[in-house]
Amino acid sequence: MLVLKMGGQELDNPEIVKQVGQAVAALPEPPILVHGGGKEIRELQTRLGVEPQYIDGLRVTDAESLDIVQMVLVGRVNKRLVSSLSQAGVDAFGMSGVDRNAVRAEKLEHAGGDLGYVGRVTHVRTEVFSQLLDNGITPTLSPLCYGADGSMFNVNADHVAVAVAIAMQAQALVFISNVPGILKDKQLLPHLTVPDVEQLIEEKVITNGMIPKAKSAIAAVRAGVSAVTITNLDGLKAGTGTTIVN
Repeated sequence: MLVLKMGGQELDNPEIVKQVGQAVAALPEPPILVHGGGKEIRELQTRLGVEPQYIDGLRVTDAESLDIVQMVLVGRVNKRLVSSLSQAGVDAFGMSGVDRNAVRAEKLEHAGGDLGYVGRVTHVRTEVFSQLLDNGITPTLSPLCYGADGSMFNVNADHVAVAVAIAMQAQALVFISNVPGILKDKQLLPHLTVPDVEQLIEEKVITNGMIPKAKSAIAAVRAGVSAVTITNLDGLKAGTGTTIVN
């Protein structure tokens, strides 16, 4: 069983979205596809006069920003992906963590300040995803999650993908980004263990936006996911990238 996490950085590019559909259609079995959409959220916030704010890289999500997050993730990006998947012949079902309470969350407390409606995953209803997969359907999941009091939480898409992969006891979790994997001296590192990754972070070989992905990979394999791969769309199709094991 495979979980894919598609970064939102390039999901406003029609050609990339088309390639996602083709890549998923070529897989031997339906995956769970989790997607982000941070770039478009930022753009819509700016257009509507809402200043994006961050604490340690996490988007501060007040009530107004939560509406924007919902519009972009659940409306615009999710349906764009589902449409592309359908065009490629994939039986895709667009959803968020709110639908059927599929992914539940609670408020994420942060020492750096109040993040508003930003959450952390507390529970995944595995039966929701299993029923879809058993029927050959690809769940296409935006990371808006359900709160116990009926509220909604904006949750980091990487963290949702990890939580779903752990709960579903996935054999593999693949982070699809705009780079072919973890590089050292411009060379792809195809196989790493958790200690290798920790050392590369310490040595500042892994930097910037790759650090949270690498840390998410560590969390997943430590919790029982067999392997986590960081790659791009070409790597997904070719079976290449950086694969991290425990």
